[in-house]
Amino acid sequence: MADTEQTPATAEPSGRPLPLLGLDTEFFWTSGADGTLRVQECRSCAALIHPPQPVCRYCRGHDLGVREVSGAATLASFTVNHRFAVPGLRPPYVVAQVALVEDPRVRLTTNIVDADPDDLTLGMRMEVVFQQDADVWLPLFRPAAEQSEPAPLPVDEIEPERFAEHVRPMLRQEKFEEKVALTGIGMSRIGRRLMVPPLALTIEACERAVADAGLTLDDIDGLASYPGGGNLGGFGEGGVTALEAALGLRPSWHNGGVETFGPGGSVIAAMTAVAAGLARHVLCFRTVWESTFNELTKAGRIPPSGGRTTSWLTPFGAISAAHTLAQNAQRHFHRYGTTRETLGWIALNQRANAELEPTAVYRDPMTMDDYLSARPITSPFGLYDCDVPCDGAVAVIVSALDAARDLPGPPVLVEAVGTQIVERVEWDQSTLTHEPQVLGPAAHLWTRTTLRPEDVDVAELYDGFSFNCLSWIEALGFCGIGEAKDFLDGGKNIARDGMIPVNTHGGQLSHGRTHGMGLLHEAVVQLRGAGGQRQVAGARVAVVSSGGLTPGGAMLLRSEP
Repeated sequence: MADTEQTPATAEPSGRPLPLLGLDTEFFWTSGADGTLRVQECRSCAALIHPPQPVCRYCRGHDLGVREVSGAATLASFTVNHRFAVPGLRPPYVVAQVALVEDPRVRLTTNIVDADPDDLTLGMRMEVVFQQDADVWLPLFRPAAEQSEPAPLPVDEIEPERFAEHVRPMLRQEKFEEKVALTGIGMSRIGRRLMVPPLALTIEACERAVADAGLTLDDIDGLASYPGGGNLGGFGEGGVTALEAALGLRPSWHNGGVETFGPGGSVIAAMTAVAAGLARHVLCFRTVWESTFNELTKAGRIPPSGGRTTSWLTPFGAISAAHTLAQNAQRHFHRYGTTRETLGWIALNQRANAELEPTAVYRDPMTMDDYLSARPITSPFGLYDCDVPCDGAVAVIVSALDAARDLPGPPVLVEAVGTQIVERVEWDQSTLTHEPQVLGPAAHLWTRTTLRPEDVDVAELYDGFSFNCLSWIEALGFCGIGEAKDFLDGGKNIARDGMIPVNTHGGQLSHGRTHGMGLLHEAVVQLRGAGGQRQVAGARVAVVSSGGLTPGGAMLLRSEP
């Protein structure tokens, strides 16, 4: 049993986002009414299951119930939020993951209370204390009164060094990648608060990609988009439906959605459609207009979203991917000795490359002192660990290889893709030491090619945050797992003239948050030898990764011999 504040049956709402009391979740969010934490249990194998599911992920049993647990836990990771404001939660506040002592595989996202953040250490023993908020009892945690040696930290279901053992072998020798090519790229205006309708940016990018390929809009018989239609704030223009309505393309194949191989997953989906003969030229596009959306929201022209949430993270103020990734970064620091300076070399490299790219949002020179002294966002991340919200669109055309041979420009060939999910998908239940959904796709990629990391000439790696990029560098084998501190020290290895040039146009940290598609655009530019001052000499093979806590994906591209 744990402490609970004695509050009236109907407590005044604090204003913070509250969870929706669903048929399968109400028991958890109301269990604190009597001071007892309750978690779903599989009665067949005694595993605790969180979030609740209709089946046990461990034994696949269906005999499920609810178990009362002690409320004792281990502090698995935490981040001190400085930047993001949430109603009912005033920064700074601590977002944490705690592992239950009864089954450390279960990690609860929570807030740490009754503690100075400077006194928190990983492995600290914690205890639950409930806070009633309207009809919900939020399980918060505080340091237990008795603290001995730090408890063992929870470990991943699969150790980071062993992901390759879980990759499925190729089903056949013939690869769909050999039947397709990238033939056109286009980018709209990129900038902060352009105050332009997002669909207009999409059309700019698409028209430029079509012209770049030497095609006409009438040649386009496929459309693919991420994240598809729907109300997605500043992260979409309306998807396939919106673009088809504007251009009247009548595609024979189309695809749009968020559950794919990262933001660049639309391109991999298009490859499979082209290889299967469903289309010959698929126009793939991605649009963000976050800067303008935020400006219009502040002005009251777009109403803010609200209501109850199904998220297990939002009620605790974990409203950004930054809060999850910062905790993964803390675990990487703890296990491998990584430091803020390690991440700083990534940010400095991206800025140095952006200085040579006129379309980049941030081009001013930056020093390590600038990086380290920037205002904190959520520890250990500062301002320059975070990508740049912007407005812009990127389009890429995937063509059948035989059709590509008839076009005026040289095609970029696809050597391999990596897409397999190996880790748990839920953000706070997945990999502890790296960005989740990176290690699996990276290991999968290398099973579909005879090329190796040392054959890659340029790497365009997803960097929504600096730690994303670090995770991909290790996952793809440019250095060993846990070796990024030494590999990145000084920044030489990832510079344009280094061992593996990374994010040659400035990446999302300096060029702008184009959600991975801008990285693919830059890879094609490099393989064409069209990078100007930032061109990597002799670039023939490029790897591109996509995904920031979504199921990730990776592509290995090459120029024609």
